Amino acid sequence: MAITLDQSIEQKQQSLLGSILGHQTFWVLIAVVLACIFLSLTTDAFATSTNLYNITRNVTFVAIIALGMTLVIITGGIDLSVGSVLCLCSMVLAVVMHAGYGIGVGIAASLVTALVIGAFNGVLIAYLNFPPFVVTLGMLSIARSLAMVASNNTVVFQFGPDHDKLLALGGGAWLFGIANPVLFMIALALLTGFVLRWTRFGRYLFAIGGNEHAATLTGVPVRKIKVAVYMISALSAGIAGIIQTGWLGAVTTNIGAGMELQVIAAAVIGGANLAGGTGTAFGALVGAALIEVIRNSLGLLGINAFWQGTFIGGATILAVLFDRIRHFRQSE
Repeated sequence: MAITLDQSIEQKQQSLLGSILGHQTFWVLIAVVLACIFLSLTTDAFATSTNLYNITRNVTFVAIIALGMTLVIITGGIDLSVGSVLCLCSMVLAVVMHAGYGIGVGIAASLVTALVIGAFNGVLIAYLNFPPFVVTLGMLSIARSLAMVASNNTVVFQFGPDHDKLLALGGGAWLFGIANPVLFMIALALLTGFVLRWTRFGRYLFAIGGNEHAATLTGVPVRKIKVAVYMISALSAGIAGIIQTGWLGAVTTNIGAGMELQVIAAAVIGGANLAGGTGTAFGALVGAALIEVIRNSLGLLGINAFWQGTFIGGATILAVLFDRIRHFRQSE
């Protein structure tokens, strides 16, 4: 029986609609929108320009690291060290600039530190077959300890001759009044999305996460790709650390503490599968947005801030449950 053009178009539209409705990121986005509408109607402070500016700026730090974390999770790995790496990179930047060097030297030192840590993690995991959980958990402690050593566990708030440039980098708004951290987040999200969708490297990531043994047999350089993703994950933490240092105007050794849990939650809530093979850049942003809206709403609704972990953890469990249900239905 021949299929008409109209029938073919209708089938494609139904398939597209089904794909959208079956995608976890879509429902998380709906949850963010509904939460924003609810808070706008029930509180006077949520929809103010000041609060929205703070939300968009705060979400960027988790979102930027979540982009790198998503790549790691797609390959079936995990990186628990990102919060401590952010701390160390921030401290390296602060100490170098405090010593009188320019912002360019400080940023370079910070990013090189991130890449070295990422390469160290990646080599142990890819070439020596260490479990990612163990390696990155160890680096979580090592990186924060090194940050304490570098600063003698003191607060650094003077950044030498380029002090104002660093503050403008993280706290300014150079384009259309949009906070610089948001601009950096958007640029990195577009780059990550392009890599995942249109490059061979992106296809390799999904192949490794889907079936690492099969990927190896088909010629995918699995070990090199794994090292690369852990370097990218650490680099994203380093970039977030640089921006956050400019925004805060000071660095302490507790910066980024516990951030790895929020980052992993953002990636998972946004649709990344901890088993590997699934994840998107847009999902990482949406997941980070939901976490920030939850955090922001607690104070506005008069709820004790200690409940934040409960809500974020519950959202993460629901996201995993949604993914399990979807896979169960597909396997039937």
